[in-house]
Amino acid sequence: MATRRDYYETLGIDRNATDKEIKQAFRKLAFKCHPDHNREDGAAEQFKEISEAYEVLSDQEKRTAYDRFGHGGMEGLFGQGLEGFGDLGSIFDTFFGGMATATRQAPRRGADHHYQAAITFEEAAFGCEQAIKVTRIENCSLCGGTGSKPGSKPSRCPDCNGSGQVRRVQQSIFGRFTNITTCPRCQGEGRVITEPCQECRGKGKVQRQRTITVKIPPGVEDGAQVRLSGEGDAGSRGGPAGNLYIMLAVKPHQFFIRDGDNIHCQLEVNFAQAALGTELKVPTLDGKTKLKIPAGSQSGKVFRLKGQGIPHLHRGGRGDLLVELALVTPKSLNKKQRQLFEELASTFNPTGEK
Repeated sequence: MATRRDYYETLGIDRNATDKEIKQAFRKLAFKCHPDHNREDGAAEQFKEISEAYEVLSDQEKRTAYDRFGHGGMEGLFGQGLEGFGDLGSIFDTFFGGMATATRQAPRRGADHHYQAAITFEEAAFGCEQAIKVTRIENCSLCGGTGSKPGSKPSRCPDCNGSGQVRRVQQSIFGRFTNITTCPRCQGEGRVITEPCQECRGKGKVQRQRTITVKIPPGVEDGAQVRLSGEGDAGSRGGPAGNLYIMLAVKPHQFFIRDGDNIHCQLEVNFAQAALGTELKVPTLDGKTKLKIPAGSQSGKVFRLKGQGIPHLHRGGRGDLLVELALVTPKSLNKKQRQLFEELASTFNPTGEK
């Protein structure tokens, strides 16, 4: 923990200083170090330090405890350390009546909009275009966003003379201080509308519904987000428009399961097809293709079809299609089928016995 400086040393005064000398020392240092005037690194901490010293030394009870016990006396007397002294910055306001400043309202970016769009598995794989309806805030087309009736112009604010600021001089025992704030009449614009636009009633903004076409690139996944720059609400005071964010929800496929850019599926075969081998048509994202099943294939065997998966996002190539064999055991047999299975079973060596 850093060692605290002696309060008398912080204010640059003698330990026998009078209340008047303490106030004078604080006033001089506070004005010099206050963050509104001093932008150097450490100025804020220095202001807090001198404010803390003044808070203690200007109070007779706290000063007596400090003179006797030092910083430890503060914690013992108030039971909560120096944090119990409250907002140290308010001391400056007590002396100088505040030094708040205001500037003309800066350009402000428009609000963003969010929309969720549902697309199919195939649309996510190969990309698509989707038209969506969005209600947003736009600049009034009649007045061009000025808020004034066409042919008229806003007038200079009479309260701030177009500056967007009002100055109030306050007199205190330490002198005169100027408090600068945003003009309440024009809200910092520096101008007021005397003849409002009939379309937007002087606001300069209207709410409209638009149909926007969204281009969804191939290879997107569920939960992916597409950003349309400048398609949100219009900005204020010349600021840019916000963005429109499209959250994509991909519908599940009845046959395929996605794993990154690969897709998986199951292909059911019977005992004869697995034992003797066969050639079957397998569904893919591009249509059906032939798959050769070698004789003796086991259930769970996986066949990889290169380049039959999901296109890679923003780059060439595609993932693979992985086809897993699923051996289907018949739940019921007719008389002939049972006889054939029994004859076949008699030719095999028994399995499952230990």
